[in-house]
Amino acid sequence: MTHCCDFSPPHVRAIAPYLPGKPISELARELGLDEADIVKLASNENPLGPSPRALAAAQDALYDMALYPDGAGFALKAKLADKLGVTANQIVLGNGSNDVLDMAARAFLTSGSSAVYAQHAFAVYAIATQTVGARGIAVTAKAFGHDLAAMRAAIRDDTRVLWLANPNNPTGTFLPWAEIEAFLATVPPQVLVVLDEAYGEYLPAGDRCDTLAWIRRFPNLLISRTFSKAYGLAGLRVGYGVGHPDVIDLLNRVRHPFNVNAPALAAAEAALDDADFLDRSYALNRAGMAQLEAGLAGLNIETVPSKGNFLMAKVGDAARINTELLKRGVIVRPVGNYGLPEFLRVSVGLAGQNARFLDALKACL
Repeated sequence: MTHCCDFSPPHVRAIAPYLPGKPISELARELGLDEADIVKLASNENPLGPSPRALAAAQDALYDMALYPDGAGFALKAKLADKLGVTANQIVLGNGSNDVLDMAARAFLTSGSSAVYAQHAFAVYAIATQTVGARGIAVTAKAFGHDLAAMRAAIRDDTRVLWLANPNNPTGTFLPWAEIEAFLATVPPQVLVVLDEAYGEYLPAGDRCDTLAWIRRFPNLLISRTFSKAYGLAGLRVGYGVGHPDVIDLLNRVRHPFNVNAPALAAAEAALDDADFLDRSYALNRAGMAQLEAGLAGLNIETVPSKGNFLMAKVGDAARINTELLKRGVIVRPVGNYGLPEFLRVSVGLAGQNARFLDALKACL
């Protein structure tokens, strides 16, 4: 008997769907818990919420919800161009940076091509690659992060995209920018390097780099960034990519019309003006990371050094520990689907939330 979806391409049916962090409402329904008593540290969200300026701008935009948003995102791109020192035609806006990643796959990959990414790298790289029928080449990780030499060696004649995150999610590993710059010089020009900087705002000053300046020398470089993390706009879904105008032109050809909604455009524009909020988010993350590192060390739990707003902890039977944490109203992220069954990833929260996680974990252990 023929199944109703047997006519779907095999490469689509073979995709393992992306698994997001469990929502608070879902856990409350499943276990009969009070939503107000649940702590979610699973999705690397900003525990401060959004910038008050961004919130006010989004609320104002709601009055025009009967109208389509500016499909070109003119005002946001103009502000980003001024802030980043690039031109507006070097920027593409996305429904979160995930949308930018998907555009890159659709614009540059085909069923006869391949893409390279690291083991333990963001799951969307493999999903975006497989969605268009391209072949994914996963390169064995080095110290939970990217092995650049092995990734260069993995490039084939049919490779058209190489995915690279710094810091990496879910492991939090970080490569010195000089190593990445040297690596870019070795990548063939027909391979688009997608440099995912979703967590760049959490880097200490000494670890930051003007990677946008590299685009002049490497026109095959696309940098993706997001407002979902440090800017606290995860619920609105807005991100952007920066690259050579010719690359951005191709992304715009596959970009869905009106892919960023009006409140998101307004909130992102306002968020760029709130430097104090970004500074507070950074400081809170540094303090929270130190709190988690010290607390986990006190429980004799190994962690992977992280430059993001999350920390990966080796707890042994992570599936069991995760279940026990859920019973106690604490949501973190199992990473068994990343080939790391002994680890849980915990997002940095407010001090009280971090303490709640550490107390619950101690009880589980």
